[in-house]
Amino acid sequence: MVNMEHFGELFNILRQGAKVWNKWREKNPDVKLDFRGANLSRKCFNDVHARATQSGIRLPTGQFPLIEANLSNVDLRGANLRGADLTETNLREADLRGAQLCYAHLVGTKLENAKLTGCHIYGISTWDLKLEGADQSNIIITPPGESVITVDNLEVAQFIYLLLNNEKLRNVIDTITSKVVLILGNFREHKAVLDAIRNELRNRDYLPVMFDFKKPKNRNFTETVSTLAHLARFIIADITEPRSILQELQAIVPHLAVPVQPLILEGSTESGMFQDFKEKHYVLPIFHYEDINYLLDSLGEKVINPAEAKAQELEKR
Repeated sequence: MVNMEHFGELFNILRQGAKVWNKWREKNPDVKLDFRGANLSRKCFNDVHARATQSGIRLPTGQFPLIEANLSNVDLRGANLRGADLTETNLREADLRGAQLCYAHLVGTKLENAKLTGCHIYGISTWDLKLEGADQSNIIITPPGESVITVDNLEVAQFIYLLLNNEKLRNVIDTITSKVVLILGNFREHKAVLDAIRNELRNRDYLPVMFDFKKPKNRNFTETVSTLAHLARFIIADITEPRSILQELQAIVPHLAVPVQPLILEGSTESGMFQDFKEKHYVLPIFHYEDINYLLDSLGEKVINPAEAKAQELEKR
């Protein structure tokens, strides 16, 4: 456990705010910071501020001293950080094993190479964490008094807990994995065909997703296609005058076993590049359609039913 005399001196500096604390650390880089089992909770800082105010001592207000504080390399094993605001706090290479982080706020927190094994994170809020090299094994996501459930990734912990305890969210996930159909094709020359397919899928209780090749600002082209494909029950790909669709399929087909039902307008030339995709057992035979009306009349029998059957086959595997 922490040496209380040692910790008391350091806490007196820390409670004055991150600016004072960080300046002290710059002047004292060799001091070993042992905060094992220390109370750095939000309540602790609130109590300190309240007592200081009653005594006529002025301390920084409007934020907790841990925001942007440099706590890198600090030994925080078993420390109480319950409800602490760790926004942009530097916890690089800090030892947080077994620490209490329930209800803490971690926004832009720097946790590179930190040790997070066995820490408690029920009710935590996380955004834009820096976790490269961090040990995230056996993180406890359940509150005290409940059966212990652990995960190995801080950023997905909230989602896993919600998934286990929120029936509506589970229903959303089930809907996505059983209903979403990704539609790919040439949106310039054949958008009418793709829109018609989308409308018919809606009528059949699917959730069509159309990707019109406008690359999102925060993701590259391949990432976007791959993400959408992972969500899809199956993919309908119109390879008539394909433009970039073959590039999209190249990002999907070799790496992800999702049924792909290709379509092509009768009389159009099939790209030689598509021959490579036919070798995959989940790429179905190309359906040739004469026009939109013929396609819609045949969509159930020739497109949706084969793709759905292949999806069920893959599920069994």
